[in-house]
Amino acid sequence: MAKHQFQTEVGQLLHLMTHSLYSNKEIFIRELVSNASDAIDKLNYLKLTDDKIKAALPEDWSGEINVSFDEADKSLTIVDNGIGMNEEDLIASIGTIAKSGTKSFIEAMTGDAKKDSNLIGQFGVGFYSVFMVASNVDVITRKAGEETAFKWSSNGSGEFDLGPCTKESVGTVIYIKLKDEEAEEFASKHRIENIVKKYSDHIAYPIFLNYSEEVTEELSEEDKKAGKEAKKTTEKRHDKINAATALWMQPKAKIKKEEYNDFYKSISHDSTDPMLTMHTRVEGVNEYTTLFYIPAVAPMDMYRADYQPGVKLYVKRVFITDSEKELLPTYLRFVRGIIDSEDLPLNVSREILQENRVMANIKQGSVKKILSEIKKLSKDEEKYAEFVAQYNRALKEGAYQDYTNKEALLELLRYKSTKTEAGKMTSLEAYKDRADSEQKAIYYIIGENENVMKNSPLLEAYKKNDIEVLICDDKEIDEIITPALQAYKEWEFKDITSCEAPKVEQSEEAKKEVEEKFESITKKIKDILGEAVKEVRVTNRLSESPSCVTKDAGDAQMAQMMQMMRAMGQAMPEGAPILEINPEHDIVKKLNGCADDSLIADVSWVLLDQAKLSEGMEITDAVQFAQRLNRITAKAL
Repeated sequence: MAKHQFQTEVGQLLHLMTHSLYSNKEIFIRELVSNASDAIDKLNYLKLTDDKIKAALPEDWSGEINVSFDEADKSLTIVDNGIGMNEEDLIASIGTIAKSGTKSFIEAMTGDAKKDSNLIGQFGVGFYSVFMVASNVDVITRKAGEETAFKWSSNGSGEFDLGPCTKESVGTVIYIKLKDEEAEEFASKHRIENIVKKYSDHIAYPIFLNYSEEVTEELSEEDKKAGKEAKKTTEKRHDKINAATALWMQPKAKIKKEEYNDFYKSISHDSTDPMLTMHTRVEGVNEYTTLFYIPAVAPMDMYRADYQPGVKLYVKRVFITDSEKELLPTYLRFVRGIIDSEDLPLNVSREILQENRVMANIKQGSVKKILSEIKKLSKDEEKYAEFVAQYNRALKEGAYQDYTNKEALLELLRYKSTKTEAGKMTSLEAYKDRADSEQKAIYYIIGENENVMKNSPLLEAYKKNDIEVLICDDKEIDEIITPALQAYKEWEFKDITSCEAPKVEQSEEAKKEVEEKFESITKKIKDILGEAVKEVRVTNRLSESPSCVTKDAGDAQMAQMMQMMRAMGQAMPEGAPILEINPEHDIVKKLNGCADDSLIADVSWVLLDQAKLSEGMEITDAVQFAQRLNRITAKAL
């Protein structure tokens, strides 16, 4: 046996497990039984599609999971006859963290044991949960199609032993040495039965509990009268303790809410109930069943490129894959559940999945069903607020990606706005209903800070004319997606930083007169600011502020492209803004008649810098900004 060091993150996780205050320790059985079921799923698929594997298995092979315990030894053993693991698999699956969600779990840890233990309840950590109850764990396993077996052993500290061993059949044995009196409760017939029924009743393979039971001989009445003592013998039991039926194939009317929730927990490794459950059977041109769930809390790896898909594909109850990201659109990657088709071939490949008309129909039907159920949820304002808090961003991606369902997705989106209370959001339909009959556009502003945007000078004309503006404060995604939405029910989306302010009444003659009056000063300001601004011009969009920064339509498209480049990790400089000055403001009026060139220079820079600060933008030189303000203040005094 050779010694190996755990990956650093695994060491952190194991330390948390062995010192955790987490109370729901029983979930380790759920996690290990779920892993065993997955292993059997994979071998069952190979048995049907790989002649070499089929020939190596007994003719009567069928998947099963066996659980046994030993009260005297204070141990628990879980055995499956699934696909098994080789040395490489053991290192990849147990020695390192390959699952991206587990990486996110580790990154979320704070070092505070109480806070970190609560995280376990939000994210199942699979095999590692066994160390909440184990002083030592041995994994003996042999992979299907291979002759050599391997033994993995660890006490949950910083290292593990790994080496070859002998095992007659394929599959995996997990021997758990329970570590203390509290953990010894799991070496109990009734405790194990209750846990399996609670979490794993609908695992599709039989789970057997193997134990020894003392049986007392029944005496006849004559023997009793004769004072004969009854003999006691020990008999071995082999009891099936789960229903072993595919839950999704049962009629909905016969399934209790608790059963749906427990099945969700077994496939998602989540310890909380789902937010939404959707069970559908479709018959007709294509026949298939789906059971989808929306988690109460978004998966930790949802915004990682290496996220783990949450939907498993079955064909006629035979597991096919749980790693295919094309079963649902990427924006629905938070959905967990099952697709079971009656029409796909068992040997379906990834390429076939991408091109198969049956799969395309299932995907399309599934998306419409999920969006329909989310729409129903939206009728309950309180519950939908919980959904939006977790998944609004993902739905924005969908409105950008999924043209077929764009309108349905736009109806589901929620936005902060200048007319919503703190903590509240509005739908686009409600925005339209509040607008007056003359308005035919949806106005929005994009930034990173809600408070800064709500106090932006750019809103002055909109507030004055009682026009609502959407506050898009998730700049990273809004700057890419919102301009691309184009319109909702023929109402065009308009960025207030690059469009003309509405309802500002000014004739062309009056506009031209103002521009001519301030032509000299706008030219001077542009010369002073140079490449720091793209253009300087007078504006009628301001009523209180002396200046603001905007961009033209072309700049808006460029900003969208630059944001996409930044999202891909490329450093991109901010483009130069347009500086707009308010000809009705005293500062601008007085600046227009000023003969002090040094004062004009200082005020020009301050007009730009304060406008940028009002939009939450960084200024070029904070020290220079302060010095200019000091000089202007001194002259004013």
